[in-house]
Amino acid sequence: MQKNSTPRQIALRAATTIGGAVFGLLLLFKAFAAASISWWAVVALPIGSIAAAYFVVLTYIDKYIYRKIKLIYKTIHHQKVSTDIKREGVNLDQPIIDDVELEVEEWAEKQQNQIDQYERFAEYRRRYVGDISHELKTPIFNIQGYLHTLLEGGYHDEKIAMSFLKKAAKNVERLQTIVEDLGAISRLESGELILDIETFDIKALTIEVFEEVEMKSKESGVELAFKPGADLGFLVMADRESIRQVLVNLITNSLKYGNVGGATRIGFYDMESYILCEVADNGIGIPEKHLPHVFDRFYRVDKSRSRQKGGSGLGLAIVKHIMEAHQQTINVRSSQGLGSTFGITLAKA
Repeated sequence: MQKNSTPRQIALRAATTIGGAVFGLLLLFKAFAAASISWWAVVALPIGSIAAAYFVVLTYIDKYIYRKIKLIYKTIHHQKVSTDIKREGVNLDQPIIDDVELEVEEWAEKQQNQIDQYERFAEYRRRYVGDISHELKTPIFNIQGYLHTLLEGGYHDEKIAMSFLKKAAKNVERLQTIVEDLGAISRLESGELILDIETFDIKALTIEVFEEVEMKSKESGVELAFKPGADLGFLVMADRESIRQVLVNLITNSLKYGNVGGATRIGFYDMESYILCEVADNGIGIPEKHLPHVFDRFYRVDKSRSRQKGGSGLGLAIVKHIMEAHQQTINVRSSQGLGSTFGITLAKA
């Protein structure tokens, strides 16, 4: 049985072989038998044998294929398939193995892809749970230490008590930030974020953000300003509050990693259909090996400095999700010791 043969072709070969055998036997019988056999019979009987054998073999192959396909359907399909559908699936004019083999290969490939995807999800969940546990453990441990110290008598010293309460409160704020950011990430990934697209001036929004983070700017010793050429604003179309969150996260991030006496500057560039908004600093910069991971959850380039400055480690991940929800891009350029530049695109109004 050849792989690329159709059932009809196989039946015809088998029937022809049987007919030839009958014809040969009849010739031998005619040559050596005492009784004479007419030539009509010698010709007619093989033809009849071929016809009968063709239909018998074809029927057997048809039923054989049907049984095999039925078993395959039971194996590779999750849904029940009616007998009529499976029966109609046997095409006697198509190669026997090809269609079934192709379907099985597709099923096997799909199964392997699902297994690979499950493994990636499992690894992602393990890493995610581990990251959350690690991020929550530090502030909880700190709060626990401060409170136990106070309970063991530290509250008698007003100076120590006030200092420890302030530190405990700061760690509570960090816990709150982590929980709120985790909620934001969850809403973004589940598609619950409904964008309220409107037209607004991106420079005017940036000025509002400057005012919002002014105290942090002064504490960090980092100046906030616009780049030369960014005197005029641009009208863009986006969810204003979501883009405010993006700018707050990017600018706050630049303040954390900026150097005292340094600057964070905002630039706007007209790209015909889009406006490119860049947040550039001249801070410590990001080593090249870390650049592919800066938008990963809980990823910190400088872990000690990051925790000292606060934050959840989810800011850039949230920024990336917001820009993806807008179907826009975000990128980063950075060199260690020279600073970093984060750029986002927005649809031009």
